[in-house]
Amino acid sequence: MSESTVRIGLVLPDVMGTYGDGGNALVLRQRLRMRGQDAEVVSINLTDPVPESLDLYTLGGAEDSAQRLATRHLQRHPGLQRAVERGAPVLAICAAIQVLGNWYQTSAGERVDGVGLLDVTTTPQQTRAIGEVVTTPLVEGLRLPLTGFENHRGGTTLGPAARALGRVTRGVGNGVGDGVEGVVQGSVVGTYMHGPVLARNPELADLLLTRALGVDSLPPLDLPEVEQLRRERLA
Repeated sequence: MSESTVRIGLVLPDVMGTYGDGGNALVLRQRLRMRGQDAEVVSINLTDPVPESLDLYTLGGAEDSAQRLATRHLQRHPGLQRAVERGAPVLAICAAIQVLGNWYQTSAGERVDGVGLLDVTTTPQQTRAIGEVVTTPLVEGLRLPLTGFENHRGGTTLGPAARALGRVTRGVGNGVGDGVEGVVQGSVVGTYMHGPVLARNPELADLLLTRALGVDSLPPLDLPEVEQLRRERLA
């Protein structure tokens, strides 16, 4: 593997970190370090422009007011958009899907233009989706069920340029009754799964890492505690 340091962007943890999704960046860093690859997490706050030169990016969940702040910041500092243009992997969790979409509607009924990296739209639903969710992945490179905890009221509709991350076998998913969860478009992967999702789904973590490194595969890691966590959650 390359001796250069892999830089993982943790985007706006000061406003998009409601559910501990910053842990996804730590999982990515640790899985690289355990394979002998230098890696660091670069925190990008509201006081910082978004650099376009990082190797991959993660964004977490947030409430309405924080979503608005994040949306404005990403529109004002389009480093993430330029990174996606060159193919840098991005993991968007929960509200981050909405922020990166075409538009989303707040709980007060206000429509907010999103960043436009994902061909999705989101509107509030009558019933909040809360609980464990399991899906069968629909993305090449993923074989194992995806597991996480959903907690959202948004219903996200996929446009023609977007496709689902997985088909729901337990839980609600995207919340519009189409039986799917998450979104994949270009180098962006979005999901409503918390957990953090990468701690519960190491296969997804390694898929993002292979894309960031430009390799076909990574050396396996023997982590019995991770497998135990997955068995418990899937049960």
